[in-house]
Formats: sequence, structure tokens, C-alpha cells
Amino acid sequence: MMTSFALLCLSIAIIECMAGILGNGIILAASSLSCIGSKTWPPYDMIMISLSSSKFILQSWITLNFLMSIFYKPFIYTENVHIASQTIFTFLNYSSLWFGAWLSVFYCIKVASFTQSFFIWLKLRIARLVPWMLLTSWLCSFTAAIPFTWHVYSVHENITAPSSMTDFIDLSLEYKYTFAFNIVVSNVLLIQSLWIHTRQMQNNASGFRDPSLEAHMKTIKSVCSFLIFYITYFICLLLLYSRVFSHLSDEECMCIVILAACPTGHTMVLIWSNPKFRELPNFKGMHIPYGAKRT
Repeated sequence: MMTSFALLCLSIAIIECMAGILGNGIILAASSLSCIGSKTWPPYDMIMISLSSSKFILQSWITLNFLMSIFYKPFIYTENVHIASQTIFTFLNYSSLWFGAWLSVFYCIKVASFTQSFFIWLKLRIARLVPWMLLTSWLCSFTAAIPFTWHVYSVHENITAPSSMTDFIDLSLEYKYTFAFNIVVSNVLLIQSLWIHTRQMQNNASGFRDPSLEAHMKTIKSVCSFLIFYITYFICLLLLYSRVFSHLSDEECMCIVILAACPTGHTMVLIWSNPKFRELPNFKGMHIPYGAKRT
């Protein structure tokens, strides 16, 4: 029996997901309209279209599962629905994380001006590499989701009653830990590199307002926000999957609220940081945030 507090938390999580759906819809619409009539899509818009579309579908799917858990809970634990739900969530979740990581990498490449030969090579070819990076991310996410179909099918026959509100998004520890480690390490390295470069620019500043320096600071804030949201998201997942909280407990319900808030929070940061997402009706003079030029 679902308690009143659990019902309240699920309702809050649904509202958070719906806010994220709206925010990602705005980003998707603005980025797509930027590409209309263009023979070559800007790499930034390609990343944003991929990121916003994957998060839009992911949060829609989570909202649907939350609604089903409130109004028709037994349905989501039927064999075919349970397997499909976990597999689809895994694919969309990994895709969103990949695209978010690529966005951080893109910010670093476009804004920073390191002199290493590999960085210069990457900076000159990023426009051609982005489509392949996105395609590879889709394929990796799809490949990662396939094993869960067989895993869920093998263990589902032993499930007689749901043990957690989050059974439909159960993931294996091996994939979670490996991916989390890669995301955290890569973003920490990006932040460290950008911070060192920003400090060098500050030391060489002439006293006037430097747009390039401001661009670096905003990029650091954006990458840091993604890292903070991701770490919080992963901790909540870890607590839920480790079953340290009892079913429908207050702690589990709070984790679900925080879990739903993290993707929406990252979306709001992206909208806040880019004028074209805040001024959707005005599609002229769009530019990449943080002073980065299109390629």
C-alpha cells in the first residue's frame, strides 16, 4: 500500500520530469529550427538535438512509469512490459549521459586554446567528428542495453512482487560503475584543464573586460554543473539499487525526487546559459554560448 508521503514524492517527481520535458522541448525546437534550411548542421546544434531528444524521451518514459506505478502498478510488472521498460530506460539513460559528456568536451575544444598538437588537430576537425561521435554513442548505448533484455528475462520469472519502486530501471553494477568512472574522470580533467588555462589568461589580462576570459568561466560553470548533477544522480541510483532503504520508505521516496530533479536541473542550466533557448521566438542571430564560434 502506497503511503501519502510516497504518493506526494511520486507526484513531485512527475512534475519535475514534466518540467524537464518542457525544457528539453524548447532546446530541441530551437536547435532544430537553427538547422532548417542549412546544408551543414552546426556541431553544437547536432549535440543539442541528440541530447535534448534523448532526455525528452527518457523523461517522458519515466513519467509514464511513475503514472503507471500510481494508477495501475501491476501492469508495469508484467513480463513483456517489465523487460521493455528496463531495456528502453537503459538505452535512453546511457545515451543522455554520453551526449552530456560530449557537450562538455565540445565546450572545452571550442573555448580553450591549448597549443598541444592533438588539441589543435581535434579543434580543426571537430565539425566532422561530431556526427561520428554521436553515432558511436547511440550504438554503444544500444549495445549496453541488449544484455539487460536477457538479464531481466532470466530473473523476472522469480519476481512475485515488486521489491522497489525502481525495479523498472534496474542496471548491472558493472556497467554503472564503469560508465560513472569514465564520466567523472573525463569531466574532472576538462575542468582542471580549463581552470589552468583560465588562470593563465587572468595573469595576462590587461585590466579590461575580456570576453574570452568570461567565456572560459562560464564554460567551467557549465561543466561543473553537469558533473554535480551527474554525481548526485549516480549516488541516488546507487542507493536505490543497493536496496539500503525499505520499499516505499521516506528515504527511497526522497531519492526518487532527487533522481528526477537532476536531468531537469541540467536542462535548466543549459537554457539559462544560452540566450537562444530563453528567447525561442527570436531565431535570428543565434550563437553558441560562452563565446564559442560555430564551425
